[in-house]
Amino acid sequence: MNVRQVSMAVAAAAGLLVLPMGATAGAREAPASPGRTPSDGQAVVEALYQAIAAGDGAVISGLLSPSLVWIEAEGGPYADRNPYNGPGAVFEGVFGRIGAEFRGFAATPVSLHASGDKVFAQGRYTGTNIATGEALDAQFVHVFTVSNGQITGFQQYTDTAQWVDVATPD
Repeated sequence: MNVRQVSMAVAAAAGLLVLPMGATAGAREAPASPGRTPSDGQAVVEALYQAIAAGDGAVISGLLSPSLVWIEAEGGPYADRNPYNGPGAVFEGVFGRIGAEFRGFAATPVSLHASGDKVFAQGRYTGTNIATGEALDAQFVHVFTVSNGQITGFQQYTDTAQWVDVATPD
């Protein structure tokens, strides 16, 4: 997710992370030729978002490679431990902290685009920071690297100024 693998699994299982999937139903790469289907990598990323929405830590863990390198956006609140190496680091350092700091958090992909071993997800983060009561509504782009049916790389791009503002008491 890494995004604190153990913490993420716990947060997802406890229902602290919510990911509506309705937005991704039609968001597939455009066929380059008749009969072409989305890439295997895209299917892996879709399965990851679905597992997060369902709070299925076991599936999340299975989709993340033991050699995963996860990088949060520079300047963001969770970039302090970059790079996160392995699913456990992601669950603890990313997912766990988000689960502890936000109520109603969701990462909602709007579109997915695959190219080679890369899958790009565009979407929005929403939720309310528990400490400040301020709402987050920030765009994101996630760049996944997928190999042999598992996610081996993740790079986040988001409005880090908004993340910091929402988490900082006035």
